[in-house]
Amino acid sequence: MEHSHIASLQAKHEGLERRLKEEMSRPAPDMSMIQKLKKQKLRLKEEISFQ
Repeated sequence: MEHSHIASLQAKHEGLERRLKEEMSRPAPDMSMIQKLKKQKLRLKEEISFQ
């Protein structure tokens, strides 16, 4: 059960990474969206490391 939870968190982290790269590649990236995505990614990374 714990492994599937970690896998789910890692999948969410990878999804945020993709969204972050997409936003940063736009001609006029939304910096507030980038900050929001980075914070979400960091929270997930911390949660994964505590598992």
